[in-house]
Amino acid sequence: MMIPLGHGVVLRPVAEGDAQALTDAYVRNREHLRPWEPRRSETFFTLTGQTERLEAQLQACRSGRVMPWVLADGDRIAGCVNLNSIVYGAFASGALGYWLDAGYTGRGLATGAVMAVCRDAHERLGLHRVEAATLVHNVASQRVLEKAGFEVYGLAPNYIHIDGEWRDHRLYQRILNDRAPKL
Repeated sequence: MMIPLGHGVVLRPVAEGDAQALTDAYVRNREHLRPWEPRRSETFFTLTGQTERLEAQLQACRSGRVMPWVLADGDRIAGCVNLNSIVYGAFASGALGYWLDAGYTGRGLATGAVMAVCRDAHERLGLHRVEAATLVHNVASQRVLEKAGFEVYGLAPNYIHIDGEWRDHRLYQRILNDRAPKL
């Protein structure tokens, strides 16, 4: 499944052959992503590290716990969107995470990708709800979520260890439907 997002960029599921492109994207965006992500080991920024990470991610995808996508501009990865911690049954929910390459911001690509992932979570995965969290000062990410139909539902103090410190996060959710969950 490939979803055109505009500007030559498509959203597609991550693939086994993406390790080198992911390595290149993370190396290229290391400083851009630093304030928004956990501290990473040096191995994370190597082909070996990304190959191991990708294998674990694909295994979690096969088991239905994660759905990972990349924003691809040809062979270049321009960002990632993951639906993590997928739970079925009465909860029917997943946690959204995403990032965009510094050279691709301001084009509506993140918003389009988040909306497409929510559509897939609703239609194919059968989820009821998608949640997301942003650092309280990450206004750009908050705008993406709000444009994609998310609503703030709380504040979580010391929520995630980002860039070397426990950071407060604004919590968002999008209710996708009111269907009864798959049992």
